Amino acid sequence: MPHYEPADSFETPRFTGIRTFMRLPYVTDLEGVDFAVIGTPFDTGASYRVGARFGPAAIRNASALQRPFNAAQKIRVYDHLSGVDYGDLPTVPGQIEESYRRIVAALTPIVLAGVTPVLLGGDHSVTLAHLRAVSKVHGPLALVHFDSHSDTWDSYFDFKYNHGTPFKRATEEGLLDPHHSIQIGMRGPLYDPEDLDVARNLGFEVIDGYELPQYSPEQLARKIRERVGDRPVFITFDVDFVDPAFAPGTGTSEIGGPSSRQALDYLRALGQLPGGPLKFVGCDVVEVLPAYDHAEVTALLAATVAFELITLLALAKAQAKQQAGQL
Repeated sequence: MPHYEPADSFETPRFTGIRTFMRLPYVTDLEGVDFAVIGTPFDTGASYRVGARFGPAAIRNASALQRPFNAAQKIRVYDHLSGVDYGDLPTVPGQIEESYRRIVAALTPIVLAGVTPVLLGGDHSVTLAHLRAVSKVHGPLALVHFDSHSDTWDSYFDFKYNHGTPFKRATEEGLLDPHHSIQIGMRGPLYDPEDLDVARNLGFEVIDGYELPQYSPEQLARKIRERVGDRPVFITFDVDFVDPAFAPGTGTSEIGGPSSRQALDYLRALGQLPGGPLKFVGCDVVEVLPAYDHAEVTALLAATVAFELITLLALAKAQAKQQAGQL
């Protein structure tokens, strides 16, 4: 059985070779693969700045600095996981519904193979297609959503599909169980006082950006655990969850968010939950816009977030091994 892990940077320098996530091998044969990093280079769902179609390439480029030992979580990730970079999913620029169809058709066999997708956007509209594919296999999903926007609008300019509507559509389509889902970090000016109630009325729990500082990472992790229970979980992380001082390269920035360190602490706390990790079946990191990204700081944030999410998979695998007496 093959086992895939990053290239050894003591043998080949980080700046050499074809850019893949963390210098993982580019492989599309899924035998022996636990997770696959996959790009979704689509940004025609954006309502303001465009250019997130170049996000997957930028994240891969920044990820060359990631190393296989997660010092914060004290785990050698690839001792427990075999992972590959699967390349990009097919998209059609300017055609969101056709892109959805192609993304779902390409992603579904990966999920059916038992491989956990770690997806790199793209604007947040692509998450609807990701959820369609993952829910085909796992049923209605619990969503853990880090963002400065709830993305539960009904439409933009009378069109139902864009990066502000994916979770309204996902709820309507039965892809999510909103009563076991949580949205975290929503902030910034709105059109009406009731705008955040749109998500709550759909059934989501919302911890907005003004309430969030009251929670320690450990308290937030416990809150998430209480909400999702033992249901299959999809984590979606929009980089504009983080304050634009730390993540300038995105399409719709909102001032006053967490620092990059705080965001990582929230994710890391999910790996230390009493009772074990979440039942984590897929994730994405979206809305990296390289044209506005000074010194690749947003891309590096996204690459680090993706590695932290992969680490959650490794922690779950390590615990399963331990319980089976293999460690």
